[in-house]
Amino acid sequence: MKAINKEKILILTGNYGDGHIQVAQALNEAIQIRFPSLEPVVFDFMEWVHPYSNQVSRYLYLQGVKKFPQVYGYFYQKTRRMNTFSKVMKTIFSTGIGRMVKLIEEVQPAVVVSTFPLAAAVMSKVKSYGLTNIPTVTTITDHTDHSCWIYPHTDQYIVGSKVVRDSLIQLGVEKNRIADIGIPIRQQFSQSFKREEILKKHGLDPLLPTVLVMGGGCGLIGEGSSTFQEFDALPQPIQLIIVCGHNEKLRMELKEKLKDSKHRIHLTGYIDYVHELMAISDVMITKPGGVTTFEAIAMELPMLLHKPIPGQEQDNAKFLVCSGVAIQAETESDLTDQLSTLLSNAELLQQMRENSKQFHPKESAFASVEIIMDTKETYNRLQTLMYSFGL
Repeated sequence: MKAINKEKILILTGNYGDGHIQVAQALNEAIQIRFPSLEPVVFDFMEWVHPYSNQVSRYLYLQGVKKFPQVYGYFYQKTRRMNTFSKVMKTIFSTGIGRMVKLIEEVQPAVVVSTFPLAAAVMSKVKSYGLTNIPTVTTITDHTDHSCWIYPHTDQYIVGSKVVRDSLIQLGVEKNRIADIGIPIRQQFSQSFKREEILKKHGLDPLLPTVLVMGGGCGLIGEGSSTFQEFDALPQPIQLIIVCGHNEKLRMELKEKLKDSKHRIHLTGYIDYVHELMAISDVMITKPGGVTTFEAIAMELPMLLHKPIPGQEQDNAKFLVCSGVAIQAETESDLTDQLSTLLSNAELLQQMRENSKQFHPKESAFASVEIIMDTKETYNRLQTLMYSFGL
């Protein structure tokens, strides 16, 4: 029997931080579940368009953000609104039209979805040159706005909240091109969990307050073990789960330095079961990345934010604190004090959990897919209408 060629949805992402990749995976999963007749195709945009320079540019970007955050923050704020400088920056970074056209020709997608701003930039430029008229959707992966996401030939935007929607309208985007339905998250963060079973699975103590630390491998833990050694000032023992990611050096250092801590320490490297750890935790200490924090919101997990990078992370932190789902610690000592306040205030923790419900995050991926499909169908109807009039 001849195989049926499925209609394809091209999802463009970029490995400059995990958030863009995670949103692409969430959309991939949701399309396969909700529309099995379609075929999602995920591409790392930068790897495809700039195969020779991508690794170097990614390394320079991540090291620049980590080691020179104030410089990054300056350029972020300088280009937040559309101005001469931001237009120049967009022109510099929106290269790769030839490779993009080649990808479209190979995949033949019915719609293109971008979870990475440079992908949205190049797709808009390809359309402006008349090289394709495929409908395009952009999913913004932070709780904030920025001109780097906004382009004239983007048909639809998916944003995390009404706050971002209103900001985009101020930037000149039409209301009907914006859907404030949440940042798409993977299905594993939308499940129900049995806390006792997960605690037993990971060898954790069900009687201790559990604190999850995310972002250890990305600069959250400033002076290594000293950050956690200060936690010995907490009045009660806690269970501390520290996810060090790919930073094996940090994990080994913490293993040695925290071996005499009064707290129960559980160290991990890079893992694929963060959703399980969120499900059993009372508080999460994290940098305010857009996707990780929206996953925590889905799990109704109160957050203690620390060390936001100047730019989108500072914007994310402000949004999360104002929404009542997080509090922010400014210094290392403040981190200990704020953690103590949270763990001793059950009423505050419960209120933060309740505040999480306003975002409906568990539905965000499927709602996003519906918007993507609506965009595709609107385009198809328009094409049919134009054809009937001989245009």
